[in-house]
Amino acid sequence: MIRSRAEHNEGEIFSLEEVSLHQQDLERIEHIGRWCRELRILYLQSNLIPRIENVGRLKKLEYLNLALNNIELIENLEDCESLQKLDLTVNFVGRLSSVESLRHNRHLAELFLVGNPCSEFQGYRQYVVASLPQLKCLDGTQITRSERIQASQGLEEVRRHIHEQEEEYVRRREKEMEESQRKEGEEKRQGDDTDLASEPTMENQEDEMQREEAFWHTPCAFTPESRVEAHRHMEEKRKAKEQRREKKPKATRTLITADGRVLNVNEPKLNFSLSEDEDENTLVLDLAVYRHLDTSLIDVDVQPTYARISVKGKIFQLLLPAEVKPDSSTAQRSQTNGHLLLTMPRAEGEVKGSGGFPCPPTARGGRARRSSSPQEDKRKLPERLEVDPSSRNAVDLSNIVQRPGVKAGPLEAAAPPTYTVTARRRHRLSEDFVDDPDVPPLI
Repeated sequence: MIRSRAEHNEGEIFSLEEVSLHQQDLERIEHIGRWCRELRILYLQSNLIPRIENVGRLKKLEYLNLALNNIELIENLEDCESLQKLDLTVNFVGRLSSVESLRHNRHLAELFLVGNPCSEFQGYRQYVVASLPQLKCLDGTQITRSERIQASQGLEEVRRHIHEQEEEYVRRREKEMEESQRKEGEEKRQGDDTDLASEPTMENQEDEMQREEAFWHTPCAFTPESRVEAHRHMEEKRKAKEQRREKKPKATRTLITADGRVLNVNEPKLNFSLSEDEDENTLVLDLAVYRHLDTSLIDVDVQPTYARISVKGKIFQLLLPAEVKPDSSTAQRSQTNGHLLLTMPRAEGEVKGSGGFPCPPTARGGRARRSSSPQEDKRKLPERLEVDPSSRNAVDLSNIVQRPGVKAGPLEAAAPPTYTVTARRRHRLSEDFVDDPDVPPLI
């Protein structure tokens, strides 16, 4: 526990100067005097500590907070040489004479005893001020010089009266302890009978509710035993609740019903909006994901008919009004507000746009569209390019091959070409060359 409080000190506990161990249900002070010799501030409020112990080695301790505990006696603080402030608010200190043990703490300037039984004694403040001359503030009120002089006058009479009140308090505490032990024995026997009972039924649950109501509404004395009893009662209820939660099977999450119907689910309870772009070609889902959420905690799954997003393990699922293309969908995260933007192109018909092809009549949910007039249908037909509309009826194959001249007659079989050897070419030939007219030229 102390090691976990030393994260800011790189896990080192021997050099800690401040430790906060409040609200940890501690029942003893141990080890801290050997492990943390450099402590200057120690917070131990809101625990179940009955005694001040094992703090004598903290020579540098300046502030000790033990408010809201079960301490009945001020002791074992003589060796805390540097102690300047001691807070014992709302404890059970009834022996006011034990405050004289703080005379050895020469640097003690502030003391809080409000909420203790001793603070109700007649002459309480006068006795404390006279017993501790080094004290400067008691229960948040400054001690003036005149008050100290008045407190020293008639101190013996005040001390005698304080001792009488202490003896009366001790006798009352002995009776309270006996009553607490008797009550604890009865509750233990009732607990054994409850353990032998059969499985819990509706009647047993009603009886337990009645006992729970009686426990909290029955008046009792404010004692260390009553505080411990209330704490143990709440701890038992917490453990029983955890056991019931572990035994209770976790409800299965239904995203798609048995008949294949996709359900809309919003477990993370995020705001969202679903819209289309200007050309009505794409569905856009804007999910208001938390701004500082890490993107690694988000998982996106887009299907043709629905989109499923996992945010820290919580499912957001939305049924889409039209089929989309999962492979062409994109997911982006806003850098300003952290929103998740899903862009999902439609998968039905041709894509709409200016000068494009018309959508089929079953688009947008399967409703057929009917034109108001034939002229409107003709305007919606796609345009086709035609180079020469007059030549659509027949194709003139005779014009495929170009004729030698414009005035030439019909196309006839061409004569084989004749090859002649030019003077320049003949000059390059060797003397032994024989020109064979049947052999075609190499070039």
